[in-house]
Amino acid sequence: MESIRKIRQAYHRDKKPIRQIAREFHLSKNTVKKIIRSDVTDQSYTRSTQPRPKLAAFEERLRQMLAEDAGKPIRHRRSAQLLFEALQREGFSGGYDSVRRYIQQERKKAGDGVSAAFIPLSFDPGEAFQFDWSYEQIELGGVNVKIKIAQFRLCNSRMPFCIAYTRETLEMVLDAHVRAFSFFGGACRRGIYDNLKTVVTKVLMGKDRAFNRRFQSLASHYLFEPVACTPAAGWEKGQVENQVGLVRKRFFALRRKFADLTELNQWLHDQCLAYAASHKHPDTPLLSVAEAFKAERKQLLTVTMPFDGYLESTARVSSTALVAFDRNSYSVHVSAVGNPVTVRAYADRLTFIQDGRTVGFHVRRFSRGEVFYDPWHYLELLKKKPGALRNGAPFKEWNLPEPVELVRLALAKHRDGDRQFVGILSVVSYYGLDAVTKACSDALSANTVSRDVILNLVSRDCEDRQPVTTDPAAHLPQLAIPPVADCNRYDQLLAGGACATA
Repeated sequence: MESIRKIRQAYHRDKKPIRQIAREFHLSKNTVKKIIRSDVTDQSYTRSTQPRPKLAAFEERLRQMLAEDAGKPIRHRRSAQLLFEALQREGFSGGYDSVRRYIQQERKKAGDGVSAAFIPLSFDPGEAFQFDWSYEQIELGGVNVKIKIAQFRLCNSRMPFCIAYTRETLEMVLDAHVRAFSFFGGACRRGIYDNLKTVVTKVLMGKDRAFNRRFQSLASHYLFEPVACTPAAGWEKGQVENQVGLVRKRFFALRRKFADLTELNQWLHDQCLAYAASHKHPDTPLLSVAEAFKAERKQLLTVTMPFDGYLESTARVSSTALVAFDRNSYSVHVSAVGNPVTVRAYADRLTFIQDGRTVGFHVRRFSRGEVFYDPWHYLELLKKKPGALRNGAPFKEWNLPEPVELVRLALAKHRDGDRQFVGILSVVSYYGLDAVTKACSDALSANTVSRDVILNLVSRDCEDRQPVTTDPAAHLPQLAIPPVADCNRYDQLLAGGACATA
């Protein structure tokens, strides 16, 4: 462009002849004439044919592979790198760039390289929310881990909500929804998802899906209709797809460090609120996202009771009162041995139920190959076998209050110390651990440590439980003459006399 400008100035402004201009700029007269007569200010060279000396012999094979991929979904088509490697295995010795440029040209001719166009979507307040998972690398408890973040977004107000888990199983999905609807203050009329394997059990024709039974219970509880996107059509939930990138860039641009998931989720909660308060709504710039959410919140469907988001399964109880679940073992009450139990798995806890009663409760662990005991589950068995207190695996790390531990050490000197200590523990279920701890502390202060003394102290400190008294029902007849406790009346019966009524 610089040369063209100078040639045009020399001819039109300085009135120099073409011969002189060609000599000064070291160009042919024909080139100078073409520039002056065409009156162009810009020129570019375009090669009419692209020589491909090494690729020419493989063009037919490459077109064949592109034709094979044309009938497949986009995500299943081979990339240019994979096609290049396939040609290399067949003897191609050229470079990757020539293959990449050729593939771009062929796909553009076929219409595959044209950018897709989208129609902007609009949602009414409370109409829909979108859900998706994302993955981030953080340092959790001093260990680098990959966490899964459940992300929700209200389609009208753009209000975000994020919560992190170590997995993305069904119970995590259920728990995420319960927490999200609690955060939003209600649910929308529709929920938009991609085809999650944990949620969608079968993809049917069109928009029809067979959803997981437990997930359907969640949707029925919160009164929303789940809708699954068309496969490979992420634009149908583009808001939450964009939110995934936004969260990664704004929240996790740096490697974050947290002590545990509780601290991480509290931080995510605060970040969502801060983002909503500081960013304008894209459709109504006069309002922030938080202000738009305040208006939409009035249109959400509210439910009084939260959903009980557990995943239920059946497991057997071993002879050592252990239940194997999710690669770990958990203890249950010894009375459950011999019969199966129902395991209710929540995102953060496990409940074991047998015949309608709870026989075990544990915080959920996501390690593998470990055994988690609750020593109180073995107390009934310990009454029969007190010697197991010394070497029993459940009692190795039993964190009892300090006065109780001191009593245990003091009783260990006696011949029947284990039996006495088990007798003290057996009243914990009736009086409570705090009362037994106080009695142990009093016994240590008086230097009179024994089972009988401690049981006497705890019974004196705690009043006997009074029976519950209730007023007689109004529909029952009232006694005109209350009965009298008089043994002489029995003697009269023996003598054959008349029984007095008063």
